[in-house]
Amino acid sequence: MNSTKYMNPYLAGFFLGLILLVTIYITGRGLGASGAVKSAVVATVETVAPVHTSNTKFYKEYGEEHTGNPLKNWLVFEVIGVVIGAFISGLISNRLKFTLEHSPKIKSKIRIFGALIGGALFGFGAQLGRGCTSGAALSGMAVLSFGGIITMLAIFGGAYAFAYFFRKLWL
Repeated sequence: MNSTKYMNPYLAGFFLGLILLVTIYITGRGLGASGAVKSAVVATVETVAPVHTSNTKFYKEYGEEHTGNPLKNWLVFEVIGVVIGAFISGLISNRLKFTLEHSPKIKSKIRIFGALIGGALFGFGAQLGRGCTSGAALSGMAVLSFGGIITMLAIFGGAYAFAYFFRKLWL
């Protein structure tokens, strides 16, 4: 019998909603992770190719919206906090395992490749959609944004539509 204890999902949802409301109240915007990735990309490109950043519209617009070091954006600290919190939660609840889970029908390399491609596509889609699931869908729905509702429907609808075709990679 599995003795691992999880937080009550209703209580966890309540706390997530509370954190979202506090974040909107304090910062004037919701939660999101893709902004942190964008800040990291901008900081990296500014370091590696400063001439490119000064000649590219995307980086100029980012610089106009944000002043100072891109890595000092509060979203970067949010993501660092999420990673540290997840690690501590796994450690405390004895669920921290450094294993790669995959179906016996596929090899580890296929699982890693699929995860990397899926992550890259999701990141590209988040940039096109002006936010990730937490930014566009969760925060958008919290303020009753029509775009947030459409995003959430598209995320779940797309997952159900594609699950049939990709289930062989897991089952």
